Amino acid sequence: MRACFVAILCAIPAMSGCGGIYYTVSMNAAQARLEQARQMGAEQQAPFEYYYAKEHLRQAQVEASEASYSDAAAYADTAELYAQKAIDVLQQAKKGDDK
Repeated sequence: MRACFVAILCAIPAMSGCGGIYYTVSMNAAQARLEQARQMGAEQQAPFEYYYAKEHLRQAQVEASEASYSDAAAYADTAELYAQKAIDVLQQAKKGDDK
């Protein structure tokens, strides 16, 4: 499944005129990662990473509403990156608690 997702992501930039599609894929991935971070408690335990991701996701929506799909996708990618950082912080803290 992940390999298929990666293949799709790699193929999208090669297609011309598909900025909206790339944005949609990026946005969906970022939303899923942010929701995962939220469910793990990132709002309280990794607030910088969580809210940084959340605001980038919001800005991605703003850019998409103005048909700036390239900018929107870049914001969504950053949102996903920081949502993953929040998850990493939480997992690292849990490992520390297990010791």
